[in-house]
Amino acid sequence: MTVFNQFSISMQKRTLLFLLTFGVLTLSIAQKKKITLEDIWGGAFRTEYMDALRSMKNGKQYTVLNFNRSPRSSSLDKYNYETLEKVETMVSSSGDVPFFTSYTFSKDESKVLLATEIEAIFRHSRLGVYYVYDIKSKKITKVSDDKIQEPLLSPDGSKVAYVKENNIYIFNIGTGNTKQITTDGSKGTIINGVTDWVYEEEFAFVRAFEWNSNGTKIGFLRFDETNVPHFSMDVYGQNLYPFQYEFKYPKAGEENAKVSLHMYDVTSGSISNVNLGDAYYIPRIKWMNNPNHLSVQTLNRHQNHMKLHSVDATDNSVSLLMEERDDAYVDVTDYLTFLSDDSFIWISEVDGFNHIYLYGKDGKLKNQITEGEWEVTDYYGYDSKTKKIFYQSTENESINRDVYSIGTNGKKKKRLTLKEGTNGADFSTDYTYFINTFSSATTPYEFTLHKASDGKLLKEIKNNQALLKKLEGYEISPKEFSTININGNDLNMYMIKPVDFDENKKYPLFMYQYSGPGSQQVANRWFGSNDYWHEMLASEGYIIACVDGRGTGYKGRDFKKVTYLNLVKYETQDQIAAAKKLSELPYIDKDRTGIWGWSYGGHMSTNSLLKGNRVFEMAIAVAPVTSWRFYDTIYTERFMRTPQENPGGYDNESPFNYPELLKGKYLLVHGSGDDNVHVQNSMRMIEALVQANKPFEWAIYPDRNHGIYGGNTRLHLYTKMTDFVKKNL
Repeated sequence: MTVFNQFSISMQKRTLLFLLTFGVLTLSIAQKKKITLEDIWGGAFRTEYMDALRSMKNGKQYTVLNFNRSPRSSSLDKYNYETLEKVETMVSSSGDVPFFTSYTFSKDESKVLLATEIEAIFRHSRLGVYYVYDIKSKKITKVSDDKIQEPLLSPDGSKVAYVKENNIYIFNIGTGNTKQITTDGSKGTIINGVTDWVYEEEFAFVRAFEWNSNGTKIGFLRFDETNVPHFSMDVYGQNLYPFQYEFKYPKAGEENAKVSLHMYDVTSGSISNVNLGDAYYIPRIKWMNNPNHLSVQTLNRHQNHMKLHSVDATDNSVSLLMEERDDAYVDVTDYLTFLSDDSFIWISEVDGFNHIYLYGKDGKLKNQITEGEWEVTDYYGYDSKTKKIFYQSTENESINRDVYSIGTNGKKKKRLTLKEGTNGADFSTDYTYFINTFSSATTPYEFTLHKASDGKLLKEIKNNQALLKKLEGYEISPKEFSTININGNDLNMYMIKPVDFDENKKYPLFMYQYSGPGSQQVANRWFGSNDYWHEMLASEGYIIACVDGRGTGYKGRDFKKVTYLNLVKYETQDQIAAAKKLSELPYIDKDRTGIWGWSYGGHMSTNSLLKGNRVFEMAIAVAPVTSWRFYDTIYTERFMRTPQENPGGYDNESPFNYPELLKGKYLLVHGSGDDNVHVQNSMRMIEALVQANKPFEWAIYPDRNHGIYGGNTRLHLYTKMTDFVKKNL
């Protein structure tokens, strides 16, 4: 990616190359169809994927979950890496096996856990009816007649631990007997083995229990949310009377659940407590290779002091392995990996960029494995035979992703993927092969088989050429990637122009952004649904632009954490300044500038319209935060500390505190069933605008959550937004 302040001739050449490869020059623009909202939300551009791909233990085969739409069925199929041919169907939904939507093998791969009748609770949590399928005997066994949460097979495949109604149970597959492990679980007070709402949303995990390596113990978390304030939402449904859905939701500065760690001994049936001292949050637990050693990550409330503990399960003694501090906050790592001797691999941005480190089993640093002004963005594993680590990073510019291997000594680094765009990998268990998932702004997802030793391409597995061919018949304009210098920083940007763009004409500018901490919208990857909508608007004569401002990710610690204690302040300044600078382009109509965003982006678009009322003429905010006082503890306090400590940081950027600044056209949208960003945010904004006697438009979607979807909801929402854009920009 070339760095420049305006748009260069080289970008025009890149655009031409895209057009040639896309094949759109074979037809005239007049012959092409415009994308419609019905196309987008009716599935016209459905993309093919490889669902639930997992390597078998032998490293020679992998499994994929396949679905048929008509008749509706699912199958777990095994494939050979070398030939890519299907070896067998291990289990399919027929006869006694119901339609299943996910699967998990036991450690020895003798049994597979199948999920059916799945019912969503919150973002990650699910209830379902689960079955254990014995691969050798082909016997199918139902775990429970009731819907349960987070079932997990024991290492030897003889038992299933799960959670039902906030208590942990163990089901013995051989005998069919079920044993209740905890008894104090109760809605709204005690939760055993699964997380509360705020842990699920912000620490991104639900199962809060783990078997040790030989199945003799289970470590689990217990949440006492007795003193966490209630939150309630009216549910309208089809009932004569609405009812209130209540759950515990700790808003910034309020009391969190008290979290504790416990150990269950399978043989004796006893439960013991583990004393972690002053631990406030416990965001991760993970057993080491030694079945008596459990690792535990803890954080203080400010989340700027992380500790990694080792718990000896024989006596529950706790020792500190290592700790990390930061002036702002420490991110929780998902990539902790224990080697055979329980030395471990750790990911941290302690040197200013996210990198890989090797520690001894005593917690002492051995060496930093990767380094440079780029970020490790994924960790795929460690091959004990070759002493290689496999990872993904931004070494080839922050908008791209590539897969690499490197020795634990930091030497012999090798780039394993060569196509410019977004590359991800699924490695075979023995690290002989990997399946690369590739996409770019011009290429929908491709799946190819490679050698892990050198990245050599072996075979193509699946592509989306049919989709690409279909899109040749539509007006599609390329994303033009560049950077724009704003407030002393070169910010990543893309722009979409109409297919028949004429630099002598003036076009309205419609900006899109999210801007949340560590996020990225400007990325060289294939379309999401918003990209198709933006293409549709470009075909109607709008120029679309997206700028990742300060606070976004993959450009180092300081760039990301500059917004600490002042969320939305600097991000808003960057969007306003970017709009001003783009309006100086000869083909932009400076009097027709709009901006839109969802969630954090809705907060951003609202603030940009108000504080940039001389720059923006319109804005759309979907499910916006309007005060960080209304949002949850873990996310908000990570970036802002508490309202009691930082009242100005909370209030200075809350748009309902300055509704009088509204001059442009404003559309505000929310779902009444949003358990994440509560509709309270929009209601307070609405009231402030009413009392300031400011005209605006708004819509509430009954019972819809933060995603505002279901049935025709998305089609209706995007129709409303499209009409608003056409009317006001």
